[in-house]
Amino acid sequence: MRICFDVGPALQGRAGLGRYAAELLDALLRVGPEHDYIALRNRGPVRQALNRPLAGLPQHVVPLANIPWRLSTLPAYFMGGWQDRQLPACDIFHATDQLLPRLRHIRSVFTLYDVAFALRPETHTRPNRWFLSLMMPRFLRAADALIAISECSKRDAARLYGIEPAKIRVIYLAADRRFRPASTPEQAAARARYELPARYILFVGAIEPRKNLSMLLDAYAPLLSEDPELRLVIAGPYGWLYAPFLKRLDALGLRERVIFPGWVAGEDLPALYSAAEAFVYPSLYEGFGLPVLEALACGTPAVCSDTSSLPEVAGDAALLVAPDDTAGWTAALRRVLNDATLRAEMRARGVRQAARFSWDETARRTLEVYRELI
Repeated sequence: MRICFDVGPALQGRAGLGRYAAELLDALLRVGPEHDYIALRNRGPVRQALNRPLAGLPQHVVPLANIPWRLSTLPAYFMGGWQDRQLPACDIFHATDQLLPRLRHIRSVFTLYDVAFALRPETHTRPNRWFLSLMMPRFLRAADALIAISECSKRDAARLYGIEPAKIRVIYLAADRRFRPASTPEQAAARARYELPARYILFVGAIEPRKNLSMLLDAYAPLLSEDPELRLVIAGPYGWLYAPFLKRLDALGLRERVIFPGWVAGEDLPALYSAAEAFVYPSLYEGFGLPVLEALACGTPAVCSDTSSLPEVAGDAALLVAPDDTAGWTAALRRVLNDATLRAEMRARGVRQAARFSWDETARRTLEVYRELI
């Protein structure tokens, strides 16, 4: 097969979308090397390079920046027209960026991450919410095959848009093989590189409303009276609509207690996870929640929300708390921090749970979807 794969999210550093695109394509090259792959991107900003062997793939560049590329789908879908000529000659196009050109002769696979823009509209910017509300139902109907990254996303798409459940294949993500408990020297090196303290709670992800980080500040603050040296590390870029979070940070007087290392290189993440006292993920809604699985793979005790797909990912390996239960979060973190026996049990359960997921298996099941279309 000749497969055109959208690597734009990976090149543009699009957090979870970028991790999915890079990890899946890397695994496809491993388990399906007999096929031809073309890396598609548009002329949006390139924030990080592709690792080998992805960097060696033939590339096709759509000569449009991000917004024009997205808006180009509107006349095609609403006025009638086809966009095959914007893609290279191929059998299948895999859309990984919540964007599906209207195609006539090329078979299409669309990855559905979540429908947070519909269920949690306050967590998205107005332009993004407008575009996805208008186009997502059309993309889902137009795609020849749909991949949902969790049963939760599948249910939501079927319920909201009337998509036939049989059209949606659930294929889970996985933690990359580099995510494992890091050695003490590896942890010390990462602490030094990012100037991290001896004891910290870790969150990994973009700073945006859906991640519910203002609530996390409220849950963390009471712990400082018991452990003044405990720090909260928020590792990730600033996303959007983060002004209320910064306002809450100042209101609680936590500027000196919360550390922002920014974007962390992938090779350093396992050590950051492993060195943490606990990992926290208080998200309001997730299509999958990959950082939870990465933390579990590193043997880090995790506390995460009990909503959307997160119970699917965490299983019995994490403590699950309602995302609006601030006191419950404080209590759960206090348990993890103060109970050495519980931490040891959670580490063992976390490594076992993460081992149930594999990028190679994700790639094999994705190839099955491709083959069925051909």
